[in-house]
Amino acid sequence: MSRSSSIELKKQLSRLITVIVLAGLAYGILYIHSLLPIITGYPAKYLCSAVFVSNRQQAEVEALDLHFSFIKYTKNVVNLQDSSVTSSFLWGESKAIYRKGYGATLVRDIDETDLRKIKLPKLAAPAYNQDTIAWPMGNVMPDTITNIDKVRLDEITEKLMDEEGYNGHAFAFMVVHKGIPVVESYQPAFNSKTRFLSWSMAKSFTNSLAGILVKDGKLDINRPTDIPEWQNDDRKNITFNNLMQMQSGLSWNEDYGNRSDVTVMLYCENDFARFTLNQPLGFPVGSKWYYSSGSVNIVNHLMRKVINDDNKYYQFAQSRLFNKIGIPDAVFELDPAGNQVGSSYIYATARDYARYALLNLQDGVFNGERILPEGWLKYSTTPASDSKGEYGSLFWLNKSNKYPSAPDDMYSCNGHDGQQIFMIPSKELIVVILGYSPKPDHVMNFDVLLGDILEAVQ
Repeated sequence: MSRSSSIELKKQLSRLITVIVLAGLAYGILYIHSLLPIITGYPAKYLCSAVFVSNRQQAEVEALDLHFSFIKYTKNVVNLQDSSVTSSFLWGESKAIYRKGYGATLVRDIDETDLRKIKLPKLAAPAYNQDTIAWPMGNVMPDTITNIDKVRLDEITEKLMDEEGYNGHAFAFMVVHKGIPVVESYQPAFNSKTRFLSWSMAKSFTNSLAGILVKDGKLDINRPTDIPEWQNDDRKNITFNNLMQMQSGLSWNEDYGNRSDVTVMLYCENDFARFTLNQPLGFPVGSKWYYSSGSVNIVNHLMRKVINDDNKYYQFAQSRLFNKIGIPDAVFELDPAGNQVGSSYIYATARDYARYALLNLQDGVFNGERILPEGWLKYSTTPASDSKGEYGSLFWLNKSNKYPSAPDDMYSCNGHDGQQIFMIPSKELIVVILGYSPKPDHVMNFDVLLGDILEAVQ
């Protein structure tokens, strides 16, 4: 090879390397750009709810709840005048606004002014003062105790709350035995009035709201959903039951990694249900179980259509469920399109979550009134056909022996980052754990905790 040819070859290689580097840089920038709505949307929404719904302090939330991955590098501005939070990172920015009674909503594909102009009805107030009436409807707690080993239970509480002895960081812990609260404990920043984020525990509440519509004769869970977009393919066969048992067959990725379907839905989309219902089938309807937050938001969207009146829709959860079971201060947040986010966004106190568990343990009856139809809990805790005993209708089951320390009749509401409501009918036992697990190696050892609590019961 001549010297001139060698020089020309080196120039070509140099140009090729430059093109490859620039292409890689461009791809990296485009990829980061695609993540910015999630990186900034998560803290904007989370912090807005934490400050304006849960009355937490910005610095405390940022130090614990938001101290991970790229999220910890965002700059967050809380505006107390217009009840908003703006979060920014690199060239990306997201804003969430708070609306009284309806919590925080991330501004997506709608002008903020237009979002604020939407008239939402004032929610029905309960006809009672919780601080003056007895548990479970009220906050006057019983001074009696069951035959549970209180000394052992106090040791468990100290191990969980003060020593993180179960490998997790709990914000709140409550145990109810035979309908009576026997333990209630909080970290210093929280108390019995603090509203905690449900994350996916909200799915079980959606199950109950569907049950109320069934009781009213307005919903048949075994009929196809009649969604117009599904009528020209096999999606037309999807029923409410398929959606609630998470066997719809719709393509869905729930791994929470970067731009998975669930993170795109929650932080990039305006209408969570429409994003999901536009997914194609990945499996035959009813044939395969896999977890899908999107399916639940379709259920909430369809319940809105069944009720067919937005004023009544927004009042429905409050008047027909929350106020009936002593949780009138619970907040059910909306997506920008106005659908209640039944997959993820209910805020309620530890006592509220325990009351909801009590409704289920009492087969849908609370304070002497039947709230859910007879047989609804049996349906809800019957395993979905492909779940291997792990899942019913928007409730997790222990028939798969996931928690060997607990009996197989236990069922639960499970939420992201360690939110749990365990219900054990055979032991008349409820365990509520609310907290945050920001590190992969800090995942609560629920099996050991349940085993210790059950020993105290026995």
